[in-house]
Amino acid sequence: MLISEELLLSYGAEYENFDRGDIIFDEGQTPKNYYQVVKGRIKLNHYNDDGKELILAILERGLSVCELLLFIDKKYPVNAVVIEAGTVLTLPKAAFSIMLDENPGVSKDINIFLSERLYYKYLMVENNASLYADVRIKGVLDYHKSFSKDHSPFSFKVPLTRQQIAAMTGLRVETVIRTIKNLEKKDVLKIRDRRIYY
Repeated sequence: MLISEELLLSYGAEYENFDRGDIIFDEGQTPKNYYQVVKGRIKLNHYNDDGKELILAILERGLSVCELLLFIDKKYPVNAVVIEAGTVLTLPKAAFSIMLDENPGVSKDINIFLSERLYYKYLMVENNASLYADVRIKGVLDYHKSFSKDHSPFSFKVPLTRQQIAAMTGLRVETVIRTIKNLEKKDVLKIRDRRIYY
């Protein structure tokens, strides 16, 4: 958990329930709240000029949603869309700022978390520039596994569908399916009950 639920609640955070397909915020809106996933899954996406969806991240329990924008005066560059019904803790930006001022340890933890996330984003950008599908896919898998405590081989159950991996890498779904099968043959990942373990 990035920030304990008890601490967030003590500063006025509230639980909000969302259904699949609900939009937490739209691209172009001004950030007004800190959001932390309690249950369910949220995707951060963007649509290019041709209307093709690009998924930048899929967030699960314990992860925050675009918190870095609470530190700068910029609008959301992405949409936050619920892909699995759940609950989000919402804390107004002003209360979030006070909480960080009064809890320097939490502020430090957020700085470390943001630095790690930025580091893996750099790697993802580099990997997505590759001409090789396996490099792009491993980059996405590495990014998502970086949030897991267990980094041993095949310990991470990938929370992404083949379609979502395609949207994150700019590859065709057929290419993703074929490449994942090849990666399994090379013992890079395992497939159990149609789920990927990395």
